[in-house]
Amino acid sequence: MKRLVRMGWRRGALVLAVAVLLALIVIATQSEKEIALVIGEPWDDMRQRSSATIEPVIPGTFWGRLPQAGARLRFIDLQYGFVTPVARYFSVTFTKDGLVKNVRMSPQIEPLLLDDTLKVVLDLQEQWRQGGWSVTRPDFPAFADTPQWRAQLQNVRRGGKTYWHAGEQYQIRLGVRRFKDDRHPTQERYLITLGLARPWVKP
Repeated sequence: MKRLVRMGWRRGALVLAVAVLLALIVIATQSEKEIALVIGEPWDDMRQRSSATIEPVIPGTFWGRLPQAGARLRFIDLQYGFVTPVARYFSVTFTKDGLVKNVRMSPQIEPLLLDDTLKVVLDLQEQWRQGGWSVTRPDFPAFADTPQWRAQLQNVRRGGKTYWHAGEQYQIRLGVRRFKDDRHPTQERYLITLGLARPWVKP
């Protein structure tokens, strides 16, 4: 009888621990702020839809704004949409007419180790492939987890970049380079940059 009681108590404690863990995961996910936008839409539509706070436009001015805290990008085009990790640097530009013009961001909270960098980059590229995006130029191929790409990214003077097209509607420039992080002076850290706008480089 005592053994059964102990087993029941342990099982109950395990169920409770799992429930608490799941609750923490849900809370953490819900607490992640996001900017949800479409290129060319009215700025106020983006502000109302987004859970992250971003300031209004300055009428008659071409300028940009940053979310007031770390946020991820949710690009909500029905076909070409995708989601980035949370970013600390995240800039959205508006036109003189108050429309969303482009996005520049680094989809990470801090410079990452190479393995983590490739994980982010390859996940983004897979989202684009599934959404119908394609590589714009063969001389700037997609990133891949290969010895050649790793050696290129580890070269401080080289880094890498690639361009992706969504039909004739949107274009992305994705770049990766070594970054000296004073908080981790003995580690190789990397910075990812992402630019999203109407096409500016012909396929």
